[in-house]
Amino acid sequence: MRTEKDSMGEMQVPGDVLYGASTQRAVLNFPISDRPVPAGVIKAYAVLKAACASVNHKLGRLDQPRAESIIEACREIEDGLVSFGGIARHFPIDIYQTGSGTSTNMNANEVIANLVCVRHHKPIGLSKDPEWIESGGVHPNDHANMGQSSNDTFPTAIHVAAACEIHNALIPAVQELAEQLEAKARDFDAVIKIGRTHMQDATPIRLGQEFSGFASQIRHGEDRLRRALVTLSEVAIGGTAVGTGINTHKDFGAMVAAELTQRTGVKFREAPNHFEAQAARDAVVEASGHLRTLAVSLSKVAGDIRLMGCGPRCGIAELKLPAVQPGSSIMPGKVNPVICESMVMVCCQVIGNDTAITMGGLGGVGSLLDLNVAMPMMAANVLDSIHLLARACHMFQTRLLEDLEPDRERCQSLIEGSLAMCTSLAPVIGYDKASALAKKAFKEGKTVRQVALEDAVVPADELDRLLNPEAMTRPDET
Repeated sequence: MRTEKDSMGEMQVPGDVLYGASTQRAVLNFPISDRPVPAGVIKAYAVLKAACASVNHKLGRLDQPRAESIIEACREIEDGLVSFGGIARHFPIDIYQTGSGTSTNMNANEVIANLVCVRHHKPIGLSKDPEWIESGGVHPNDHANMGQSSNDTFPTAIHVAAACEIHNALIPAVQELAEQLEAKARDFDAVIKIGRTHMQDATPIRLGQEFSGFASQIRHGEDRLRRALVTLSEVAIGGTAVGTGINTHKDFGAMVAAELTQRTGVKFREAPNHFEAQAARDAVVEASGHLRTLAVSLSKVAGDIRLMGCGPRCGIAELKLPAVQPGSSIMPGKVNPVICESMVMVCCQVIGNDTAITMGGLGGVGSLLDLNVAMPMMAANVLDSIHLLARACHMFQTRLLEDLEPDRERCQSLIEGSLAMCTSLAPVIGYDKASALAKKAFKEGKTVRQVALEDAVVPADELDRLLNPEAMTRPDET
């Protein structure tokens, strides 16, 4: 152990960690979930702190050696602190900490300052030593946190982390899934099947048409993610404590946003109103809403494919789902729709995450006067949703869609037996007669075609034209 100091006095800190007294207090204060703040937030903090150091140097507030030392330390954090045992060891603070994320901001400041000590062959924990600071050392508050506050850095880190993950991981996964669904829509376009509304037989539809609907849902989801990026790209940095920008330069926020853009490839901009940007987390709530909507879309796709694949002999069985693993420990040969089930569970979790995020953004709950105080929880949940959706989309594409095939014979047999075939007769013989025909077919266990021929409701050649399933799926072409 080593002894460190903060504004509250001395604190015993494990001797081989890079954090200091403020972090250790938080570790002791919040032994809640054993879930530290996500690595994505920590890496976003590293990008942000490096950008702040660069801007402070450009503004003449931070000398070049210190700026370079901070930037180098941030690069190590962004790379995962591989040579120091990884991020988790040095960023241990629980998600359920101070709602502003102050503990995590100070954790980052302390690790940066101690990394500078190590790189200059100084002992860990020397970051507040007056002689070391005087000779060029980095102080966690005065230098690593220069012109910043937890109140503008944590919301900025949330936006950077979420926007980068959506841009780099989720949108590409959604695009690939949509492309796969579009390809299946083309491949399945000639497969005619029975439609279903209210879970009851309806008029025929092409399997490709159903899959085109799935693809459209996911493309709409992609569009929503791009709207989320626009919302998240507005950052709070520059507002400091309560949005007034006290203790920072008037150009600091805009310049840091430009640095973030250069470092991440995502276009960030300074919030036009810092009081909104710090007092509320509406942008995260909105982004989570788009993630929730995508989850709803994915659950629809997975759920419908699961239904159309139920069987293989006693269900709908219009689709042949790939067999990826044994389905039962007691029933030999059983195969279950496990990929669909996994996707649906992911969607349930994302919807649950969204509920927590929404609560965190509520006035009187998380958003109180001049600061939102539910940010670490909101950050953890929004990043969890992004991660889950990206991985689930990839799984669904590679483990299910790529090898998914229709049972063409099954689709054809179900169409001929459907009572909804009488729908195309209604314009010719009238709704009531068509309805009576369907009821008679059902009562006698016959097809609509058989009863219509027996009762000679229309000439045989006309009946063949009217009861053509392919034509029923293309009414605008007949």
